[in-house]
Amino acid sequence: MSAMTPAVAAARRAGVEHRIHRYRADPRARSYGDDAVDHLADTLGVDAAQIFKTLVLSLSGGGDAAGSRARFAVAVLPVPRRLSPRAVVAALSDPSVTRAALAEPAAAQRVTGYVLGGVSPLGQRTALPTVIDASALAWPTMLCSAGRRGLEIELAPADLRLLTDAVVADICS
Repeated sequence: MSAMTPAVAAARRAGVEHRIHRYRADPRARSYGDDAVDHLADTLGVDAAQIFKTLVLSLSGGGDAAGSRARFAVAVLPVPRRLSPRAVVAALSDPSVTRAALAEPAAAQRVTGYVLGGVSPLGQRTALPTVIDASALAWPTMLCSAGRRGLEIELAPADLRLLTDAVVADICS
């Protein structure tokens, strides 16, 4: 399996230091993030909180009209933690956004160009507003999907923030 995905290509183009890690993804896994933790935490000697999941959110606001164009954002947070949609709304600092909810799977795949379990914050089909949980800054490197199930990219949190033009905030509940 080739490790070249749009996410890996984005990191290479930017010249950021990164490492690629492969594991055999379980197609029956109920949680792709937990599957990554199960395979990588012990193998690499990293804490589960150093492995991040990428969630695509559908955004809405008080003035949204029926049929208006859907808006999306990305939240990057440690696999073991739960997302606070309200915290993402606050971090986005967009007065037109009053609500965030997990995007429908088909919409998430369409807007990012990645399959579920392989959604990366890097190299998305459409660059989406991104919020990275502040806990990422506690680690010299973090791991997140490299754009395919069973493929993770390890890079410095500051590099991920720069490459995605992300906001860093406490977004876990």
